[in-house]
Formats: sequence, structure tokens, C-alpha cells
Amino acid sequence: MELSQALLARYKDVVAPAIYRYTDLTFVRGEGAYLYDADGRRYLDFSAGIATMAVGHQHPRVVEAVIQQAQRLFHAAAHIGVMEPYVALLEKVRSLAPGRLKDGKGVLLNSGSEAVEAALKLARYVTGRPLIIAFQHAFHGRPMGALAATASNPLFRRRLSGLAVGVYHVPYPTPRAPFGRSPEERGRIVLELIEEALRTVLPPEDVAGILVEPILGEGGYFVPPPGFLEGLRALCDRYGFLFIADEVQTGLGRTGRWFAVEHWGVGPDILILGKALGGGLPLGAVLARRELADAWDPGAHGSTFGGNPLACQAGLATIAIIEEEGLLERARQIGAYLRERFEEARSSMPLIGDVRGLGLMLGVELVEPDTGRPAAAHIGEIVRAISRAGVVITKCGEATLRVAPPLILTREQADEGVEIILNILRGWRIR
Repeated sequence: MELSQALLARYKDVVAPAIYRYTDLTFVRGEGAYLYDADGRRYLDFSAGIATMAVGHQHPRVVEAVIQQAQRLFHAAAHIGVMEPYVALLEKVRSLAPGRLKDGKGVLLNSGSEAVEAALKLARYVTGRPLIIAFQHAFHGRPMGALAATASNPLFRRRLSGLAVGVYHVPYPTPRAPFGRSPEERGRIVLELIEEALRTVLPPEDVAGILVEPILGEGGYFVPPPGFLEGLRALCDRYGFLFIADEVQTGLGRTGRWFAVEHWGVGPDILILGKALGGGLPLGAVLARRELADAWDPGAHGSTFGGNPLACQAGLATIAIIEEEGLLERARQIGAYLRERFEEARSSMPLIGDVRGLGLMLGVELVEPDTGRPAAAHIGEIVRAISRAGVVITKCGEATLRVAPPLILTREQADEGVEIILNILRGWRIR
């Protein structure tokens, strides 16, 4: 471990502690569903760069696409001239998009957080309304605009709360919400709370839109109850709000569909993408209904590097691989198998509480056996122990293991990863 320890020491000397790390592992190479550290040790990757590496590490087609583009053009800036990869990627995303977005228009940015900020600007600009409704437990990014909508951890807002404005938060109907006896009832109550806010504190004519993650990401991988997203869509239609779907983590196959909203048949007015879109390179996107995008005047937004040709070609190759290798079906099948394995273990392992998610976006909540409360005091060390044992994994929510491997994961690799995780959990004692 000498090379890894030396690299870690250099990291600590030069990188600000604001950049939180889940583990002390080092990574110097990736291949498929595996990562390798500076000392040559191999790890099965159940994090995929936080749900980013959809087709795994160093997929030959993605590498070749980037190499070919690098030999032609690195960068020229979308503000100066037209670059074909920028156009081609938006054309492809639009062809896959749900509902009225198939005729939409978009812009490319550098990340999911930037895309969130652009979407909020667009919604406010075209409606002339200043407010956004968002949800507790949601994560939309850390820059100031996106941070105003983020509500998954008070740490993100510390010393900044008075600056994160323009967003009204309501509860998300998770099983741990302090109201409702069933998922459907919790969803109905949240919809009623929004209506009540519109009657008492939020002038409807001041609300530009509702921003929602179709499945909570950083907040704990909670799937919404039946009828909830449909209810939000109905509210938007009733009051003239825009339905803004943050699919930065859920989009492009993670849940077994191209977009998570498809599970509920909901068509957004604005769609936000990031993470997997760039195939491992920095890229985000906003796609909006055509009439909304056309009302966004020239100069109202921009990005020097957004939609650079290298990232666009990596994204185009990634989407082609997902299509041609049947990775949506793979995500559904392997995701269902992983869920079955964890559900089976749950029956004899009181440390495992809820198992939830869709496709290869699974959350395994860890709880204190005596109280049933999330094992928040232990989750950090459990994540580090699992990673040291050979499976790179992260957490979400208070105490949920975030299982988000590349979509190329095989059944054999799924078994390998589950056995390592369960072996750590079997030996863990909470006192």
C-alpha cells in the first residue's frame, strides 16, 4: 500500500477538506466494472463515479470516440460557432425524451449542478415568476442557485442559509415522513400541503415551477408513492407551473428506463441531465418544450466549455452502447436480482432495514436492530469497510448503502459484490 499511502498524503497536503471523500482508496485505472488502486489492487465498482459511468470504465467505443474527436477539435466554444457533436447529442437526447420534449430544444453545460441552475433560470425567465417549489431531502447541487433548492443535508447550507433564496420546500413523501399510514396517503398529504401553501403563503402567480427528483438520490434513494408524480403534474397544469424533472442521477438508463419519469407516464416541461450524459467527462443538459426554449432570449444564458466536442462524443458513444447492448433491460434484470439478494438477506440480518429503488438505483438502508432507527453513527465506517474489502460503494440519506454500479454489471459480478457486502454486514455489531 506504499504508493496509495504516498498519493493519499500528497492529496491531504494540497486538496481543501471541503471536498468530502467516502473512502481513502486511490484510483489509477479502470476497466469495465472494476477500479484499480495505485498498488494494483482491484475493486468491484458499485458506485460508478456516483452513478456516472453507465457503460463502465474505459469502454473501448467511448475511448475511441474521444480519441477520434481529440485528433480533430478539442474546443472552440458554442458562443463562437456551431460544432456538430453539440447538435448531434441534443438531437439524440431529444429523440429519447418523453412527451412534448421530443420536439424540444436544449443547451449543454458542464455538470448536473450547472444544468439545474440553468433550468431554474429558464423557468423564472420565461414565466416571469420568481419562486420554485422543491422538496425536503432533495439534492440538486452545491452552487448557490442549485443550493437554494437542495435540502438533503443542513451541512450544505451552513453559513449560507440566508443567501439560498427563492425556493419553498415541502416534505417528500418518504416512509419516514411523520405523517400518513401508507405510501399513497403520504403522497396525498404532500399534495394537500402544496395546495394549502398556495392558499396561505405562496401566491400561485409567483410560482414558476415545481422541481423534483423522480427518485430521491442523495436523500436516500426513495421511490415516490403511486400517484404522487402524477399529482404534481396535475398541480402544474392547474396553476400554470412548469414541471421540472431533475434526472441528473436517474436519467439515461439508471432505473431501467431512459428516464425515471417514464415509470409513471409523466411528461416534464423541463428535463435536467448530467452524470452519465458525458460518459465520464463533464457534461450536463437542459431540454425544454420548444415554446419555452424559444422564449429564452439570446445572451440569457451561456457556457464557455459547456457541450465541448470531447464530452459530446463520449456521451453519444455511451448512449449508443446502452441502446445496442440492451443495457436498459440489463439494468432491470440485474437490479431485480440484486434487490432479491438483499431482501433475502434482510430476513436473517436485522441490520438491514428497507431495500428500495428501481433498476440499478438501489438503496439498502441500515438500521439499529434494537430501535429500527437509521444506523447513521455507523454508516461511514461500514462504507469504508466494504470498500476496503473490495467493493467501492457510497452512502445516501442518513444510513443507506447506495448501490449504483455500471449498467454493464453481470450476474456473476453482482454475486461477487453482494457476498462482500453481506460478509461485512454479518460481522458488524452495533452497541
